[in-house]
Order: sequence, then C-alpha cells, then structure tokens
Amino acid sequence: MLYTLQIIIVAPFVFILLYLLLNYHVKGKTSVCIVVLGDIGRSPRMQYHAVSFAEEGYNVDMVGYGGSKPIEQIEGNDKIRLSHLTEPPHFIKKLPKLLGYVLKVLWQSINLGWILLLLPKSGFLLLQNPPSIPTIAISWIVCLLRSSKLLIDWHNYGFTILSLALDPAHLLVRFSKWYESYFGRLSSINLCVTNAMKGDLKKSWGIEAVTLYDRPPPKFQKASLAARHDLFVKLAKEYTSFKPSKSKTSGREETVFTIKNSFGELSYQENRPALIISSTSWTEDEDFGLLLSALQEYEKFVEANDCPLPSVLCVITGKGPLKEHYRQKIDDIEWNHVSFCLPWLEPEDYPVLLGSSDLGVCLHKSSSGLDLPMKVVDMFGCGLPVCAVNFNCLTELVQHNKNGMIFSDSDVLSSQLKELLNGFPADQSKLTAMRRNIKTFQAVRWHDQWKKVVLPLVQVAEDKQKID
Repeated sequence: MLYTLQIIIVAPFVFILLYLLLNYHVKGKTSVCIVVLGDIGRSPRMQYHAVSFAEEGYNVDMVGYGGSKPIEQIEGNDKIRLSHLTEPPHFIKKLPKLLGYVLKVLWQSINLGWILLLLPKSGFLLLQNPPSIPTIAISWIVCLLRSSKLLIDWHNYGFTILSLALDPAHLLVRFSKWYESYFGRLSSINLCVTNAMKGDLKKSWGIEAVTLYDRPPPKFQKASLAARHDLFVKLAKEYTSFKPSKSKTSGREETVFTIKNSFGELSYQENRPALIISSTSWTEDEDFGLLLSALQEYEKFVEANDCPLPSVLCVITGKGPLKEHYRQKIDDIEWNHVSFCLPWLEPEDYPVLLGSSDLGVCLHKSSSGLDLPMKVVDMFGCGLPVCAVNFNCLTELVQHNKNGMIFSDSDVLSSQLKELLNGFPADQSKLTAMRRNIKTFQAVRWHDQWKKVVLPLVQVAEDKQKID
C-alpha cells in the first residue's frame, strides 16, 4: 500500500521531468505553431503566415476557434493542421461581467495550454496579439517548457481595445496594459503592422519589432466581366438588390449591373448603379453611422439637384455584434437612390466582389492609432480606390487623392462620394486615375513580402539554436 502511494506521488514528477527532457531534446526546427485566440477563418493575416511557412517547407499547426471556413490554401494542405479550441460554457455569459471575464480567461488558459502541450513539438510558436489575455503568458510558458521560440505579431494593443468598452483608468485596463508590456518583452521575435507601431513598441516598452506590412495574396485581383456577371447572378438568387428593376428580356440573363445575351455576350447595364463596398466585423471601432449619414446626404443631394450622379448599391460584408443594430437603422430610413445588401460571403466570393466594385469605404478607427485596416489592403489588391476615415498612421497606406481619399466626418465623405461618382458610369476619370496609382501596391504580394521580412528572422533564430 505504501509502495503504491509512493508511485502515485512520484509518477507525476517523473512524467514532467521526462516531458521536459524530451522537449529539450526534440527541437522541432522545421515546424511552427500559430495561435489565434479567435476564429481562424476570420484571421486572414495569420492564415497567410501559415501558408507562407508551409510553402517554405515548415509543418504548421494552427490553434484557434472554428466557425468560419478557412482559405482554400489551408484546406487540404497536408503541411497545415488545424486544432480547434473549445468555446467557454454558455453560462459564463450570464454571470456578472467581472466574474464572467475571470472564468472565461481561466477556461481559455487551461484549454489553450492543454492543446499546445499535447501538440507535436514546434521550433517556433507564433501568436496573434491582441487578444493578449491569456494568450501571451500561456504561450510563453509553453515555449519555456518546450524550448521553443516565441514570436508575437502585434496587430494592435489589447488594452486599447479594452478601453473602448471600459474607462482607460479602469483597473482591468491598467492591468491589461501591464500584462501586455511585461509578457510582450519576453518574446524572441516581434513583428508589427506599421512603422508607427514599431516606434511605439520601442519607445513605450523597449520592444524591438520588425514591420511586416500587410499585402494581399494573388487571389485579390480586378475581376473580369465574366467573373463579375457570374457572381452577380449568384448573389441575385439570394439578395433582391442584385436583381434588375425591370423584367428580363427573353433570352437574356440580367443582373442590376450586367447583361448576358442569348449569344453569351456580356455587357454592362447602361445606367447601372455604382457598387460601393465596405467590410466589417461590426464592432465598436467602426462607426457605420458615418456611412449612413453620408449616404443620406448623397440621396438628398440627388433628389434636390439635376446632376449626373448614379444610384448606389452599398454592400457591407461581415458578421459581428452590431450588425442587427445597423440593419434596423437602415430599414428605418426611406431610400430611393441608395440600396443596401448585408451578405456573408464565402471566402472565394469576397475577393471577386472586391474586384467587381467601383469604390471601397473603410470605417476602421484604430483603438491605438497604430494599426492599419487589412480590408483596405485587400481592396488595393483588387485595384479598388478607397475612402477611409482618418486616424494617426493611415497615411502609411492611403495617400489622399492618389490611391484614395481620407475623410474625418460624414459631410466630407458625402462630398467625396459626389466627386468620385460624378458622371458615373460614363465618366470614371477620377476613379481610373486612382486605380493607376494602386498598381505599384498590387505588384508586391504577401508571400514576396513575407520572404523578405519574416523568413530571414526565423532562419537566423534556427542557426542560433544549432550553435546553442
């Protein structure tokens, strides 16, 4: 009995010792684990990281939540394996906010730590920040136990996002800032999305980061007329705003934008509306009231003036907590020259819709003023000019009157819409000039940028491991 009790007591320590020895012996130099404490399918930059690592011969484990379909380069890729986290129990949402938050973090910590420790050994662990709590600390502990290198890709600051819902002086916000700065300094390699963030990380927390600008993958291109028509036909089956207002002529396949005659020849509708697109996660950092106010002013102007301005179809893609709130606001307004469509698109349809649009609108307001909206990167990849709301470092991506326009309020946005769409579709001179200026951006794609910036950093770290 005593002997059995001794075995029970000693066995866990022996197991832990053997686990640590095994992990320090097996280096996993050609593998990487990528952590997303969110929906993997809605984390494009981290998916692009995974594909790039796989293309360079690395075995990749992606850890995050399921829900949305990942990009096609991940599905069926034998070098990329997905491991899904378990959502916290539903009852946690019904608890008082602070208690619910603590229990959620505890659940995520155990769930994430357990999965990471049971996965095959990776030489590198790359995590997306934010969210910061508990991801950074858990990932650092796992790297310590497994002799792996921790890489952080700084998309923004977690504490600034938290301050959107809480007062910046709130204890939880201050703790989040301390936590993020303390554990962030323990990483081996740091990437960030702008030079402004690179400077702030260095100045505020002494973290040396390398800027990896977002770039679109090759699938983001200007769409052909045939691809546009096929997508519009597909969308018209579900959304009436893509259907032509008049009944179809016999033998023709029509959408509100395009016509395919009985001979299979394609053309545009003579007086088609302008297609404006905006994509969002429907959260507090994007004020869609700005866009609605601008379009209301646009409509009033069209009705009050005899001017060559087109009708507008505004497509807003994405899922998120505020979607129904804004859908109701749209429905409460009487529209005559503006229509809306709020679809959720399949991953393969989204780039085609961007490449078929006439103008993009970005309402992303950075909580830190240091990140850049990836939706604009995708739009530029498709050669699509953008009107974007102004914040601190936006000019690292959008140059006013060159590849887009920058606005500060709904009145300015409304004026920009009138200027860019004046004479549409016959006259698209301003939009065409901007499209020409975007071509330089289109020339550099994600993997080209990634190989120049990230791969050398990883290779240097691998060489150092060999010496050690």
